[in-house]
Amino acid sequence: MDFLINNWIYIPAFIVVITVLVFVHEYGHYKIARLCGVKVDAFAIGFGPEIWGRNDRNGCRWKVCAVPFGGYVKFHGDGGVASEAADDIDEMTEEERKVSFHHKPLWQRAAVVFAGPAANFIFAILAMALLFMVYGQAQTPAIAGDVQPESAAAEAGIEPGDRVIEINGSKITSFEEMRRMVLIGLDEPLRMKVARGENVLDIPVRPHIVEEVDADGNIQRIGRLGIVSAGREFIKHGPLSALTSAIDQTWFVTTATLKGVWQMIAGSRDTSELSGPLGILKMSGDAAKRGDSVADNALSLFNFMIFVSISLGLINLFPVPMLDGGHLAFYAYEAVRGKPPSAKAMEYSFRVGLSLVLMLMIFATWNDINKPWVKDFFTGLFS
Repeated sequence: MDFLINNWIYIPAFIVVITVLVFVHEYGHYKIARLCGVKVDAFAIGFGPEIWGRNDRNGCRWKVCAVPFGGYVKFHGDGGVASEAADDIDEMTEEERKVSFHHKPLWQRAAVVFAGPAANFIFAILAMALLFMVYGQAQTPAIAGDVQPESAAAEAGIEPGDRVIEINGSKITSFEEMRRMVLIGLDEPLRMKVARGENVLDIPVRPHIVEEVDADGNIQRIGRLGIVSAGREFIKHGPLSALTSAIDQTWFVTTATLKGVWQMIAGSRDTSELSGPLGILKMSGDAAKRGDSVADNALSLFNFMIFVSISLGLINLFPVPMLDGGHLAFYAYEAVRGKPPSAKAMEYSFRVGLSLVLMLMIFATWNDINKPWVKDFFTGLFS
């Protein structure tokens, strides 16, 4: 019973994160579709039987379904929730064609599809900018407060008090910027410019790869210099500065994620780092328990939601049939060839895409199941 009392927040936190981000994503599709004159038949949060719903004045059925994982927008002329054309689409009346998604110009269809992932990125940027204005952005001067013995920094000759001003041609203004480049780059060599007193030194450094075990027993391979920061502060931004910093942070998370995926494909990063729905559930609950008060917990969960939103937007842009990126790839083909792929090619593509998505989900879930926290969670649940 104590276990349930202490960990009840996990499922509600997970549902909040998924519901909000799915709504943001689907609302992006919905809003641009309406601007393009497309009739929307249904806007659903979740799948399965409807547990609540209402019709708006435009004939759209807004509903919440029993399985709170995912969602969809069904456009007029769709044959299903994957936005494939209905079998009777050629039999539509002229009035129906005017509001049918599949009869819209190519650029409008592409805009509607792209709007979902774009909404996730916009949400992340605006939410992050709001945090930077209200609470400030954590920032640490890029100064070596200490250098660990036998570390990559020590081997390269970096000394306490050195200020890192540039890495691989990119200006460095904070310890966080330097840390981000090192973590995701593993042991890639770095060309560093370091200010030491009145002198600027060029120091080549190759970070060491270390394996780090987090609180849940997950093993991650990361790059490490061995420089200890000198202090931390929170800098509040004005609207423009907050927006610029939020865009920069979103860009970093996006490129770092892509780099991490490529490292998994290349074999330099362990695929066990990939998490699925159970992993998101665990991280949602952890985020909701991280603070010392209800307000702190809500802020922590909101911050976690921002980074999940970026990941959701990015994943949906992958050129895999069934995902938004797959639809955009078909539209690119249509733009080049002047006609869409054949119905048979589309059917097989969607089957392959569905298989890939399911296999990835199964693999990621298997990763989650094999992590130590899953055993501890279910042991506590039934003990």
